[in-house]
Amino acid sequence: MSADPVDTTDSDDALRDHVRRRYAEHALKVVEGGTTADGAPDPITSGLYDPEQAGAVPGAALAASLGCGNPTALAELRPGEVVLDLGSGGGVDVLLSARRVGPTGFAYGVDMTDEMLALAERNRAESGLTNVEFLKGRIEQVPLPDASVDVVVSNCVVNLSTDKRSVLAEAFRVLRPGGRLAVSDVVVQGEFPPELRRDAESWAGCVAGALEEREALRLLAEAGFVDVEVQVTRVYDTADLASSSCCAGAGTTGCDAPPTLPVSGRLVSAFVRARKP
Repeated sequence: MSADPVDTTDSDDALRDHVRRRYAEHALKVVEGGTTADGAPDPITSGLYDPEQAGAVPGAALAASLGCGNPTALAELRPGEVVLDLGSGGGVDVLLSARRVGPTGFAYGVDMTDEMLALAERNRAESGLTNVEFLKGRIEQVPLPDASVDVVVSNCVVNLSTDKRSVLAEAFRVLRPGGRLAVSDVVVQGEFPPELRRDAESWAGCVAGALEEREALRLLAEAGFVDVEVQVTRVYDTADLASSSCCAGAGTTGCDAPPTLPVSGRLVSAFVRARKP
């Protein structure tokens, strides 16, 4: 599938609309019975869920996932907790969270793409879970009250935002005191080429928007988080990115040309933990 032409000098709204279109395409492809796989394991999105977890959710929820980690496995969710997934897509992490917190807990997902929300609701109905709700909204403006959740998770979505400071501030706002942030995302360790930062196609595919590690730590501290921990889970090279469906955005099978990675540094998937005091 060819990319939509995008003026990379456009506003943040234009970039957000580009990301929305690409993920809408992916949701529609899943509904039609397609997946992002081409027979070979995707180096970014594959192997994130063990067989027990994969068997606990509808196949379409897994097929819709373009995540780079498994925050629900590392968030240490407990029965009775309320969980929010930022950028919930087809709902895989929301449904897994709902099972972990049990009938006395609850799991919310927020997403800006109508097609993903429709697919997530279909997956929720198929799962039979009743402690789940999917909300339309942007992760920079979460449609939930202050101090209303115990855990905020996200799976390779924060990087897609052009206003990460607002995303982290919103996560802090909706968390109760003592609440936890548990995010899987793409992180740059070192500098990133400016030309890649300007590439809307790579941004939609979770590359150009990746936070530099030191900047991520600074923004988390500015938002008010403490006990911040960054744990690297996978390290990528240009071949990984070129062959991944995540690279060129949703609904594709990779990049026409490999992205240029930093000369000094590396691009990784990382699990970021933090706590609201």
